[in-house]
Amino acid sequence: MTRQGSVRAESGPITISVDAMGGDRGPGAIIAGMGRAARDNPDIHFLVHGAAAKLEPLVAKRRDLSGRCKVRDAEGVVTMDAKPSHAMRNGKGTSMWSAIEAVRDGEAQVCVSCGNTGALMAMSMVRLRKIPGINRPAIACLWPSRNSGGFNVMLDVGADIRADAEDLLQYALMGTSYARVGLGLPRPRIGLLNVGTEEHKGRAELKLAHDMIAAASETAQFDFVGYVEGGDIPSNRVDVIITDGFTGNVALKTGEGTAKLIRELLREAFNHTILSRFAALLAITSLRRLAKRIDPRQVNGGVFLGLNGTVVKSHGSADATGIAAAIKLAAELGQADFPERIAARVASLSDTGQGGRTSGQVYGTHK
Repeated sequence: MTRQGSVRAESGPITISVDAMGGDRGPGAIIAGMGRAARDNPDIHFLVHGAAAKLEPLVAKRRDLSGRCKVRDAEGVVTMDAKPSHAMRNGKGTSMWSAIEAVRDGEAQVCVSCGNTGALMAMSMVRLRKIPGINRPAIACLWPSRNSGGFNVMLDVGADIRADAEDLLQYALMGTSYARVGLGLPRPRIGLLNVGTEEHKGRAELKLAHDMIAAASETAQFDFVGYVEGGDIPSNRVDVIITDGFTGNVALKTGEGTAKLIRELLREAFNHTILSRFAALLAITSLRRLAKRIDPRQVNGGVFLGLNGTVVKSHGSADATGIAAAIKLAAELGQADFPERIAARVASLSDTGQGGRTSGQVYGTHK
């Protein structure tokens, strides 16, 4: 298993297209994160997009980026509060558009952006297009868990707040492919997030999705564990959690907030008295291990699934550590030819002729 349980990739040069103007911390944090990722992986090269006058001095200060980074001037910026429709109408010439276009044109294998999620998804869908057979792309994230690999996959976590039963089935198929490629699981366990594990609970579309996913499990070669609850997300009961983007995004942000609260409370507790500070010194190694384990920056990066190209969405507030984690994930996905594997799987599913609303709702052999 590789770093953060993401993708077991073959080594080789990889070019990452980076939107350096998105996010809350500005291009300084993004370039710093690029430098950290470059230091750890000599195969990574960058095509970075944004205002050249701002980016070139920042890149020049990073010795690890010397000879491995090209700056492409793009003066426009998609703001964090921009509506996706407005960003689409006015996006050409922005750093985000330019970064996606580099993947479309084959200049880079993966795009990384900290920018506006809605705008990034809208531009990615228009410029990269959906894989044939996919109705709604989804954002998948890695979630720290009790599984042996250390992580579960959850999707959707924010690409689209709506999802009907057939969409949830497609998420299960895409999540299965991600778990196979990313976590090395030949037969992942799939769970459908609900308010309870009893079969009579949940909305009508969840009940229908439950039956559709269960029916697909054998031919699509995954194990369906049925409904799972919020408490199962970090458990070892399941490998892939399927939900709609509204619920998934709320769960993701709640988990991140809880991890931050735990770190702050531990810091306060161990600084409370002289004895507690001494106890912290004795436990410093374990505390550092715990802090790293629950640090959301270490698993920063949601992957857009279902597109003809790989896009990794970093948190808008990510610092250099978080940016480096997203870039490393992007590099591993790019080296694994991830979109090609998803596309091949969807194509193999279509060949079975067992489709639902589209060829994406069919169940095929292992890929």
